[in-house]
Order: sequence, then C-alpha cells, then structure tokens
Amino acid sequence: MSANLVEVEGISKQVQDASGELTILHDISFSLGASESVAIVGASGSGKSTLLAILAGLDTPSSGKVRLRGQDLFALDEDQRAALRGAEIGFVFQSFQLLPNLNALENVMLPLELRGEREAKTLATQMLGRVGLAQRLFHYPRVLSGGEQQRVALARAFVQRPALLLADEPTGSLDFATGAQVMALMFEMNQEAGTTLVLVTHDQAIAERCQRQLRIEAGRLV
Repeated sequence: MSANLVEVEGISKQVQDASGELTILHDISFSLGASESVAIVGASGSGKSTLLAILAGLDTPSSGKVRLRGQDLFALDEDQRAALRGAEIGFVFQSFQLLPNLNALENVMLPLELRGEREAKTLATQMLGRVGLAQRLFHYPRVLSGGEQQRVALARAFVQRPALLLADEPTGSLDFATGAQVMALMFEMNQEAGTTLVLVTHDQAIAERCQRQLRIEAGRLV
C-alpha cells in the first residue's frame, strides 16, 4: 500500500457547452502525503475548484483516478463515496455553507450525529470553544459575523478529525484582517490535528504558508 494519503492519476474533465467540448482539466497527476499542506493556485477559471470537487468525490472526472488510502473513489457508488467523505474528509467553503435553521452547536454536531457519535454535543461544544466561540453556541448563522461563521465552519470540519481537509477560498468572503485571523487558526488547528490540507486560494501570502504549491493554468498542472 502507498505511503501517500491521496494519489491523483491522469485526471481529465471535459464538459459540453454551446461551442462543443470544453476541457476543464487535462491529465493531472500528483500525490499528497499524510499531514502535508498544499495550496492549489491559478487564475480564475483555471480549474482549481473543479479539481477540489473531484478530490472530494463530489464531481466525477471524465478519465483518471483519485485514490484515498488506496481506495479508488470512482470505483465506489455515490452512497459509498458519501460514507467515505463522512469518515475521512472535512470541508471549508468560501460561503461557509452553514445550515441557517441550525444554531452554531447544531451545525457542528450534525456530521457527528450522521455517523452515530454518542458524544456529539460534548465534542461539538469543545471544538467551538477551541475556535473561540464558547459564548456563541446557541446563535444562528444570521446573527454571526462572517468571521464567526467561518470559525463555526472550521469547527464543523475539524470536529470529525478528518484525514483530509479541503478548503476552497476560505477567506474569499472575509475582510483582510478577519481572513488573516481565520487562516492563522486554520493552520494552527491543522498542525494540531495532523490533517492533510488542500487549500484553493488566490492569495499568494496564504499559499506560501503551505509546504507546497500546485499551479493550474488552463486546466494543466505546471
């Protein structure tokens, strides 16, 4: 079995548009080691977010393989991929993706409850304390600031203790100072948890905090 946590082999993605076939990703291959931090950088429209969605098994490639702990994601059916995501992958999105009808504590508890964790409330409460929101447990997303919402999203991602954390422009909706605080917290928590971090960003300063950068240009790894 490979020592790598993730292996990406020959991933391509084509879609049909009005002008015919459009290639979004072209023959991309790389691997990710355990506890490694990697930034995916490139211009808007270069295919970064599509690649991240394929790494998560949320989008399917036209060809190629993604292996997580040696398991080919696309040899699994959708239910099996969802189960693997729940066990191994955490997400942080630009738009936070909190459920508006759940308070902060319930948002963080949800992934734990879905996998039958008996201590979901205790673990979620501890993790919200870790991100500095011990006084915001029962607040709903609409009354939280953008920075607070992203801290809830971080707590929700890390409470699962994922092997792989995927972050798509996590500071894109935040002002500079708030974004810097959130990123400092993300890197700190990632180091504590020993998670493999894959971060899509336009911010070169953030990218340089990662151990390695992968640059995508027009769907190709350069």
